[in-house]
Amino acid sequence: MKFVHIADLHLDAPFTVLNANNRLGEKRREEQLKIFEKVINYIKTNKIEFLFISGDLYENEYVREKTIEYINNLFKQIENTEIFISPGNHDPYLKNSYYRTYNWNTNVHIFDNEIKKYSYENIDIYGFGFNDFYIQNSNIENIKIEDKEKCNILVVHGSLDTSQNQEKAYNPMSYKKLQDLGFDYIALGHVHTTNYTKEEKIVYPGSLVALGFDEIGDHGMIVRRYKKG
Repeated sequence: MKFVHIADLHLDAPFTVLNANNRLGEKRREEQLKIFEKVINYIKTNKIEFLFISGDLYENEYVREKTIEYINNLFKQIENTEIFISPGNHDPYLKNSYYRTYNWNTNVHIFDNEIKKYSYENIDIYGFGFNDFYIQNSNIENIKIEDKEKCNILVVHGSLDTSQNQEKAYNPMSYKKLQDLGFDYIALGHVHTTNYTKEEKIVYPGSLVALGFDEIGDHGMIVRRYKKG
């Protein structure tokens, strides 16, 4: 089983500072879409079975319908890939959000604020999504894995081991409690830099590209292969 894990694209972000300088913000938004297209092409070329998007795919306040159409058309190009989206604090599953109102392709699965599980032959995929801009108790830490013989994946957006009051509003979770749940991989989103190592099972991929001058370090996507047993 092969998957790609990404998060925090923030498509259609305003880039206010860049826009003040010869409309560089619009150019940056176009670059983001091109990089996302490269991810989709990689998935297509390498026949990746699952794509996990752990929140903040787009900016709810600014996203344009043409951007949503562009995203969905890319998803149609990888119809043999199952896509799982965990809405985050910048793209929550609101009543009027595109996650609810848009007719997404059939391979796209979007989590809401109730923990759900999708079952396949050798893998179970659990997830949870923001239904508001702030979430303080998602109950994620109390998930019970139903079949430990399978590969078990959790897709979720939120903050790990935070001591900052502001971050406590973004689905705070304990690393130790998540670790004790027994998932083979936890696909996180929210932090824009990666904590990835080959041994780490609770992973922030970081944003695909830096979204500000202060976001130094590695950015990109995670590609993993799992075989249970």
